[in-house]
Order: sequence, then C-alpha cells, then structure tokens
Amino acid sequence: MRTEGEGVPAVFFDRDGTLNVDVHYLHRPEEFIWTPDAPAAIRRLNECGILAVVVTNQSGVARGYYLEEDVLRLHDWMNEDLKKKGAHIDAFFYCPHYMEGKFPEYARLCNCRKPATGMIDAACEKYGIDRHRAVMIGDAERDMECARRAGLRGMRYTGGSLLDMVEEVLEILVQP
Repeated sequence: MRTEGEGVPAVFFDRDGTLNVDVHYLHRPEEFIWTPDAPAAIRRLNECGILAVVVTNQSGVARGYYLEEDVLRLHDWMNEDLKKKGAHIDAFFYCPHYMEGKFPEYARLCNCRKPATGMIDAACEKYGIDRHRAVMIGDAERDMECARRAGLRGMRYTGGSLLDMVEEVLEILVQP
C-alpha cells in the first residue's frame, strides 16, 4: 500500500474545450484543433515525468451521433499528432453514457460521467496515481466538481496558453 507522496504524479485533462477547441460532438480528426500551446503543455509534463491523462464525457455515443470506435480513433490520432511534436498522452478514459441516450446499453446512470469520479478512480488505480500529487484541468464546472469529489486540486481553463497553466501546475506538483 502506498502512502501519501509515494504515488505517481499526474495531470488530468478534460478534452473538449481544454485540449482542443470545443467542436460540438467532435469525433473526426479533420475537425480537431488544439487549444493554444496544448501540445507544448503535454510535452512539458512528459519531460517532467508527470502523467498526462485525458478524462472526457462522450455522450455522443449514447445519443447515436458516433460510435465508441470513433472516440478511440480520434484519441489514437491525437497521440499520433502529438508524437510529431515530441509529446504523448499517457492514458485516455472516456464515458459514453447519457441517461437520455438512444441505446439501452449507454442510457444509464454510471459512476464515470463527470462530475462523478469513476474515470479518475480507474486511472489512479491502474497507474498508482497519488491524488495529493495530481491536478485536474478542465473548462467546465463539472470538471471542477469532479476534481473536488475525487480529492484533486481543480484548475479552470478559460482560454489562453495551456502551457502557462501547466507551468503553474508544475509549481504545485514539484514543491519540495
């Protein structure tokens, strides 16, 4: 059992509106646009040995707008594009559920749809992430609520350079 300070540090990112410009129900790489300095921000975390983890609600699956395979394909594309820029995302977690969805297997309450903490809980378990050494960056109140519920520090992205925000995060995570 790890004690506080022994686990892995991480930054959890919301996807749409934080890492990329929020295109309604984004699922095609050709519609993807990085937010300012997002690849550089991820590369900076990689250089510092801090996990970069995406946690994203993808209700478009439950609504029938696209398939889970489309989500996975976009995430693979993101990492291929980041690779060209010397960066990578360590893990992607997504929630395809939505109570008013068209498909019974997705139209349900779950513990992964933010502000619930299921995606963060799964990442912490899988990668040995220390919640005291982790931050959630997102653009919505549900991201901040998820961070609070998960015992993480939440930082609201409101635009501008994501690299500048990651530099602030590094000051928090790398404190002696």
